[in-house]
Amino acid sequence: MMKKCRFAVIFLLSILLVSCGGGRSSLKDGYYSAIAADWDAYGWKEFITICVSDGIITTVEYNAVNQGGYVKSWDTEYMRAMKAVSGVYPHVYTRYYAAELIRTQGEGAIDVLTGATDSWNCFRQLTVGVLEHARRGDGTMALVPMEPLLAEEERAGE
Repeated sequence: MMKKCRFAVIFLLSILLVSCGGGRSSLKDGYYSAIAADWDAYGWKEFITICVSDGIITTVEYNAVNQGGYVKSWDTEYMRAMKAVSGVYPHVYTRYYAAELIRTQGEGAIDVLTGATDSWNCFRQLTVGVLEHARRGDGTMALVPMEPLLAEEERAGE
């Protein structure tokens, strides 16, 4: 009797897990991208591209480009200026946020990296857009309007 009961519980849990899906298994395999709808105040447009394989985010590219197409994390002058003011720069925070998305698979909060709060705000909004496309299997570019960071969000992120 105990074996039948244990089997029934395991069987029901299995059905529940399969039917509910969850964040990871609901992602369709492919490449998905999202980009900010507008240029920011510094002339950058942030973007994210993810690769999903077997329902799992395997790679993430997060960065920004300027109107000339130059990649933000490659801009040495910008890096020096930002590091002097905030202690961090694009080459560091883009990789940090990308690695955290792979780690959490879009199912958990990603902590803000001190000095990169505005980019964290953009990253989380772009992540919502790119994950929506990945759930639908929509390979078109998601155009994401950037909402400003609210004061209470900024305090919570620091």
